[in-house]
Amino acid sequence: MLSYPLNQLLEEVAFLAYYFHWDHETIMNMEHRDRQLWCKEVSKINKNLNSNSNEKSILDM
Repeated sequence: MLSYPLNQLLEEVAFLAYYFHWDHETIMNMEHRDRQLWCKEVSKINKNLNSNSNEKSILDM
């Protein structure tokens, strides 16, 4: 079994903590797939809000 890349895990945790103000324990207790789905949904919202801008947001996952 391969481990999950630490840099990607930290990115997901920071992303969800920033948007939802969830604590570290809550985010870390989530299944990997659930964290990815939440990040994907938040990214879609962010892209829709910034659709008029040609610049990529630093918050896009």
